[in-house]
Amino acid sequence: MSQYQSDIDTLATLKAAQQGTWEGIIPEFAARMKAQNRFRTGLDIAKYTAKIMRQDMAAYDADSAQYTQSLGCWHGFVGQQKMISIKKHHGTTSKRYLYLSGWMVAALRSEFGPLPDQSMHEKTSVPALIEELYTFLRQADAQELGKLFKQLDDARVAGQDVDAIQTKIDNFETHVVPIIADIDAGFGNEEATYLLAKKMIEAGACCIQIENQVSDAKQCGHQDGKVTVPHEDFLAKINAVRYAFLELGVDDGVIVARTDSLGAGLTQKIPVSTQPGDLAAKYNEFLDTDEVADLASVSEYDVLLKQNGKLVKPKRLPNGLFKFKEGSGFDRVVLDCVTSLQHGADLLWIETEKPHVGQIAGMVNAIRKHVPDAKLVYNNSPSFNWTLNFRQQVFDAWKEEGKNVSAYERSALMSAQYDNSELAKEADIRIQNFQQDAAREAGIFHHLITLPTYHTAALSTDNLAKGYFGDEGMLAYVRGVQRKEIREGLACVKHQVMAGSDLGDTHKEYFSGDAALKAAGDDNTMNQFDV
Repeated sequence: MSQYQSDIDTLATLKAAQQGTWEGIIPEFAARMKAQNRFRTGLDIAKYTAKIMRQDMAAYDADSAQYTQSLGCWHGFVGQQKMISIKKHHGTTSKRYLYLSGWMVAALRSEFGPLPDQSMHEKTSVPALIEELYTFLRQADAQELGKLFKQLDDARVAGQDVDAIQTKIDNFETHVVPIIADIDAGFGNEEATYLLAKKMIEAGACCIQIENQVSDAKQCGHQDGKVTVPHEDFLAKINAVRYAFLELGVDDGVIVARTDSLGAGLTQKIPVSTQPGDLAAKYNEFLDTDEVADLASVSEYDVLLKQNGKLVKPKRLPNGLFKFKEGSGFDRVVLDCVTSLQHGADLLWIETEKPHVGQIAGMVNAIRKHVPDAKLVYNNSPSFNWTLNFRQQVFDAWKEEGKNVSAYERSALMSAQYDNSELAKEADIRIQNFQQDAAREAGIFHHLITLPTYHTAALSTDNLAKGYFGDEGMLAYVRGVQRKEIREGLACVKHQVMAGSDLGDTHKEYFSGDAALKAAGDDNTMNQFDV
């Protein structure tokens, strides 16, 4: 017996026990509403999606072709439309997630207005967006099931076989998928990290990404001025997130440990080493220092260290921050990642300055010498100029192979004059294959684009505004938007339905019967799209 039929039977029994006082209640309608609201709380969602992520991680370990993907979404509607599109075009939501970007929260969801990615936005806006995303995904479930229920009713009235429709209802795949949620550097100390993590998990997050930057000096991973914290500080925050998961009963919650060390040349603190070779000592080995041969050369209030039997002075900037040695980023990344995985993190995020499979693989292979199943969440970032990067990669590869590249100017490869060239075509093939290549060769379990819907919103708005306020007038909207919605089968062409009018009408029928005042009558202009 299906869950749907089981619920109908249970509710019918419950109704019968009320001795006639529930005559206005139809058990099948109540079962439908229950099916349309499968997840009662955010914690239900977090527990459900955590299991999905763990299964996907195991599948990737067995076969690197089984990588996962997501797009960053800054509004619930954007996330909903993304998952509706995935189900429409690909038939399943399997291995497709949502990403919640701290950058987009800062730029688009802060009450202060647009902000840089420096953890200045309200921390409460992060769990609020998680809750909003899942509200819209649950509504997508309700709408799609509502259509199936209507088909079931129509088939019954027509005396048709309903088995196929009933099977679709019984095997319905939810739009609710895992969210990888960005907690930045924790928005404060480890207690602040714990409190915010709890709110995010309660809103539905099964996976929290945290970075090793200094919280009050946090920068976007693709900008300069990044400052990292000692391992002990970062591990305390990983512990804080794990405790939040355990307290709330999400025992298999996922933690992504992000390192910005590849591009970060500064540290705020010199950790205290208590014994040779401990984590603090390893961290301090990367400090850029000058050997002190004569104490007379030491200025008042200089900081000195005894390191490897020598007295050294760490290089300190006017703002009090300390410098790392030039060229130490690779080794610091490896140590960060190994340390995080050995102390409770599940996945890694290495912020790089370019999308280069070989560079990423070099770091991952070094990490896997210590943790063989290490795997990454990787930012396919819009901060990279993908076209220029890959054209230059092809140029360099061809040059190394001895191929004639005299027809190309490496520094000008972004030019449109090269768009139809053999080099550009090869670069596009490499871009197209980047995710599968990197999943296979560089240990990337999850590919995401942090800010895609920020850019698509800007591009589509620019195209519409250019035409609508120009010579095209209304044709710019009709030809560029509405006609495409109709031709491509976008459900939101019926925007009233997408906003919930049909769901509301159905509920009114449940509650009021024939007396229901409904919106979907003959005078509803949405009927013009039923052609």
